[in-house]
Amino acid sequence: MRSNKNKTENILMILMSIVLTAAGICCMTVKLSVMNVKPGFDILAAEMAFPTGDTEYGNSEVTVSETPSETSTPEKSAVAADSSEISSKPESSTVNSKKEEKKNENSEDFEASEATEKEIEEYNKKHDGEEQYPVYEFTITEGNESYKSVQIKNTSSTDIDIKKELESKLGFEMEKTDEPQVLIYHTHTSESFLQYDTGYFYESFYPRTTDTSQNICAVGEEIAKQLNKAGINTIHDTTLHDYPSYNGAYDRSYETVSKYIEKYPSIKVTLDIHRDGIGTDTQKTKPVFTVNGKKAAQIMILSGYNYDDSEEFRDWEYNLRFALQIQKKAGEMYPNMVRPLNFSDFMYNMNINTGSLLIEMGAESNTIEEVRYSGYLLGKVLAEVLKK
Repeated sequence: MRSNKNKTENILMILMSIVLTAAGICCMTVKLSVMNVKPGFDILAAEMAFPTGDTEYGNSEVTVSETPSETSTPEKSAVAADSSEISSKPESSTVNSKKEEKKNENSEDFEASEATEKEIEEYNKKHDGEEQYPVYEFTITEGNESYKSVQIKNTSSTDIDIKKELESKLGFEMEKTDEPQVLIYHTHTSESFLQYDTGYFYESFYPRTTDTSQNICAVGEEIAKQLNKAGINTIHDTTLHDYPSYNGAYDRSYETVSKYIEKYPSIKVTLDIHRDGIGTDTQKTKPVFTVNGKKAAQIMILSGYNYDDSEEFRDWEYNLRFALQIQKKAGEMYPNMVRPLNFSDFMYNMNINTGSLLIEMGAESNTIEEVRYSGYLLGKVLAEVLKK
C-alpha cells in the first residue's frame, strides 16, 4: 500500500511541475506581446539600436559599407526598424510635436518635385528600344585618416594634423555687411544628372546640358538661397565655362572669379560647385544618404596641397581648415551627408583666396532632385560655419 501511495505522490508532483512551467511560459509570452517585442532577436536588438534608428551602442559604431548596393532607397536596418517599437519610457506629445516642428523646419522652404507614374512611363516610352543599364547606390563614410567624426581621404604627399587644423583660425573673417562675401560659380557649368530615380539609365544618357534648371546651376542656386536667407550676401554666377569648349574651363572660371573679386573686394569665400562621375557606360553608382526620409546625394569636399611649393599657393592650409570646418558641421547636422574630405596634390583655382574650395555634389547618376536637396542642406551647413 505504501508503495502505491508513493507512486501516486510522485505522479502528482510531476503533473504540478508541468502545470507551473506551462503557466510561466504563458506569462512570458503575454509580456513580450504587450511590449511588441519578438522573442530572441528583438530583445538583443534593443541593446544594439536606439528607437530613433541610430545604430550606435556605447563607443562602437556600425560602419557603412563602401560596396554599392541595388537598394532603391537607403533605409534603416532590420534591427533599427524593429527596435523603433521598443521604448522604456513613452515620449510625451510635447516631445513628439517638437520633433515634428524640427522636421518641418528642415524642409519647409525646399520645393521638391516628385516624378509621377505617368512621367516615368513617358520617360520609358521615349527610350523604347534602347539598352537599359543599372544604377547602384552606395554610402561612403570612412577615409584613411580621421579625427573623431571627421573623415579624410588623404592622397597628398604630406601629413596633416586634423585636430590642430580644426582648432586653428580660418584665413578670413566674415563681416556684418550688405556687400557680397560669398561667390558660387561652376567651372563645369553644363554638368547634369539623371532626371528620375528609376534604378537604371538608358544608353543615350548624356550628362551635360546648358539648361540651368537641370544642370549643376540648379544646385548652386539652392546653396545661394540658404546663404542669402541667413543674411550672408551671396552671388551665384552661372557663366558657361565648359561650353562650347571643355578645354580651358578652369582658366575661364578663374578669370570670371577674378573679375568678381575686383568688383567686390568684400568676397571672402569662393566655391566651385561640381558633380562627380562614377561608373562606366554600362553601369553607374551614386552616393546617397537620407534626411527626414528623403533621399539626397552625398557630397565630397576637395582641398588641395601645394605639392610643388608654388608661390601662388602658399596659403593652401587655410582652405583645408575651412574644408574641415564644413566637414565637421555637415556630419553633425546631417549624418552621412559628406563623403571623406578629398585632400590631394592639386590646386583647381584654390589659390584665388583663403576661402576657396571645390565641392562635388553627388554624381551624374544622382537625380536632379537628390542633388538640389543636397544643395539646400549644404547651404544651411555653410550658413552655420560662416556665422560663427
